[in-house]
Amino acid sequence: MKRQLTTYPLRLPTSLKAAVAEISKADGTSINQFVTTAVAEKVSALRTAGFFRERAAQADIDAARRLLRRHGGQPPDPQDRLET
Repeated sequence: MKRQLTTYPLRLPTSLKAAVAEISKADGTSINQFVTTAVAEKVSALRTAGFFRERAAQADIDAARRLLRRHGGQPPDPQDRLET
């Protein structure tokens, strides 16, 4: 499968470009790779936040509280306990 790439002319303040150049050089990567990774991390963070917002909107807090307050069940098996 061939990867499709596109170009995007990016304007950065001189000081920011210098910082990116310094960091990418120290990391042994190109400025392009640094910017690509930074954008990918931001997209991932935003999508993750959106996922959890959607999940939270579906949450039934009262049902979760009832579950946490329920009685019954079995105590942990002695082999499941951590040594103190």
